[in-house]
Amino acid sequence: MSIFYASLHLKLAHFQRKQQTPLQEIALVTQQNCILIGAPVDSGKRRNGCLMGPDAYRTAGIAKALRDLGHTVEDYGNTAPDNHQPDSGEGLIHAANETAAWTVSLAEAAEEAMGSGLPIFLGGDHALSAGSVSGVANYAARAGRPLFVLWLDAHTDFHTLETTGSGNLHGTPVGYFTGRPGFPGFPPVTNPVPQENVCMLGLRSVDEAERAALAPTAIHRHDMREIDERGIARPLQAFLDRVAAANGMLHVSLDVDFLDPSVAPAVGTTVPGGATVREAHLVCEMLHDSGLMTSLDLVELNPFLDERGRTAHLMVDLCASALGRRVFDRPTRSYS
Repeated sequence: MSIFYASLHLKLAHFQRKQQTPLQEIALVTQQNCILIGAPVDSGKRRNGCLMGPDAYRTAGIAKALRDLGHTVEDYGNTAPDNHQPDSGEGLIHAANETAAWTVSLAEAAEEAMGSGLPIFLGGDHALSAGSVSGVANYAARAGRPLFVLWLDAHTDFHTLETTGSGNLHGTPVGYFTGRPGFPGFPPVTNPVPQENVCMLGLRSVDEAERAALAPTAIHRHDMREIDERGIARPLQAFLDRVAAANGMLHVSLDVDFLDPSVAPAVGTTVPGGATVREAHLVCEMLHDSGLMTSLDLVELNPFLDERGRTAHLMVDLCASALGRRVFDRPTRSYS
């Protein structure tokens, strides 16, 4: 009997060890060096205010939220645009020289920061992603790994300087970093992101020119009707599976207008019918669970339009979810 109980005790101990994942061990696996890069880009549209975004995120406690999760945080301060000729203010295109200059400086900042940790670009309007994504793509190319982009936005931002009807260049970054022609005066894209490596979630405002331009592409597009019908987890998981299978790096670009304006009013491009708070947190929790995210944009926050900081705090909460905040830890169960 003593031999039987000794054997049973050993098996039970082995079983219990396989069931438990110490929280300290989880923290070690997921710990990141988070690099905050302020990108007060306000040239991508005519409505001012996004230049205040980086400081709003800092005031909302983004650094503390990340440190509380066990991450280290470095704040590189705010970047500035490269030297450029002042824009004349004439013609349809708004602030092309300034936006091109931001693209140069942010691409350099992104490529450099990728070697030291996980850069988080604090926007700033979505024109900043022309620089952040192209810089990350340059780093990925040097590392010999493919870059994937998850675009969380109400809009596709697939225009060029030659197709935009508004002249607002925050509607062009995807066109730029995927290598579309039509960007005179912008730095050449040396490592365009392959179309099939881009996934757009949350679309609900796409104009006719963009729809026609996107139709023949391999970009994965999921509008809110599809999300209503199928849920948000299924298309996201399919995309994450492709990233993992390719050993890819993943850049996530989160626009405030991905969210419904009833919960995130601080954006100049409000489109009703956006993602709920719970849907957005699910996306971010799945990103963390995947372990694939290597860089992040937080864009289009206009504190001038916010209500006592509620949008800034929500965006910080989503960032924290993407980097490990959760209600309960969910260790993988194994009964073999």
